[in-house]
Amino acid sequence: MPYALHRATLALHTPLGTPLAGDTLFGQLCWALREAAGEAELSRRLAGYTEGCPWLVASDGFPAGYLPRPTLPQHFAPAADNPAQRKAAKRQRWLAAARSGERLAIQLASAVDDATAYSQAPQRQMRAHNTLNRLSGSTGEGAFAPYSVPQTCHAAGQRIDLYLVLDSERVASAEAANLLAAIGSHGFGRDASVGLGKFTLENIEPTTFAVPAGANAYWTLAPCAPQGQGFVGASSYWRVLTRFGRHGNALAIAGQPFKTPVLLAASGAALVPASGFADRAFIGQGLGGAGRLSKAEAATVQQGYSPVAFLALESAP
Repeated sequence: MPYALHRATLALHTPLGTPLAGDTLFGQLCWALREAAGEAELSRRLAGYTEGCPWLVASDGFPAGYLPRPTLPQHFAPAADNPAQRKAAKRQRWLAAARSGERLAIQLASAVDDATAYSQAPQRQMRAHNTLNRLSGSTGEGAFAPYSVPQTCHAAGQRIDLYLVLDSERVASAEAANLLAAIGSHGFGRDASVGLGKFTLENIEPTTFAVPAGANAYWTLAPCAPQGQGFVGASSYWRVLTRFGRHGNALAIAGQPFKTPVLLAASGAALVPASGFADRAFIGQGLGGAGRLSKAEAATVQQGYSPVAFLALESAP
């Protein structure tokens, strides 16, 4: 398959109710395609998805110009002399994308925190919601009690980078741009119906990541499922993420909106292939299909793929 990496730059206009995670975004892109071209066309695009042939792979959303710091043990980072330095280092969770081809130690030494990467650090807030009892016309107790939900507020027009791996035989960059624009107009994630998750697409263009000298590991940019994919566990580093997924669109209000939980490696994993390193656009696998992921829709799939940058783990065994 002729896969190509693209970078899409978004401008956020309202708070986010749901983090811009790659697997969540992929689900909304599938729904956007279904709404635009019909269910038969979505089924055609998803052919081979669980056999290593995705039509599209989406990354998380990152502050423009940055990538998430890899999940690595402390000995990879510059030595910290005191607890204050170690605490500050934990907040430096972004590396410059333009320097991805440099030695790992140099990249880690130049890591920055949210305030630098975003220019203005995002703020997490609680927003009050009400559910009205239609008989009394007011709130009350139990199911009708007021409640609060979290949302993340960014600076107006905050620029966010997404990385998309596109199968050029099944989706062109112009169509991917239209799907992203449709999501941004409607709203991404939870509470889109009350104004959250609105964005505009500023640009989408082909891009590549530099391959550092001695590269031997993949640096994941979205939650992925590397299980059984030939990675060396003793040399790889990752954080386990349990995804309790739920359906969107019309299936969100169906009788069984929740999906089967899946175990993923969180974004920023550093995975060493057992069969030798090769330059590739993505890793992982497609999950679900044949009723394995959903009782409400047997064809449901989960993105277990991730776009990748590259690492040279100098200290890897």
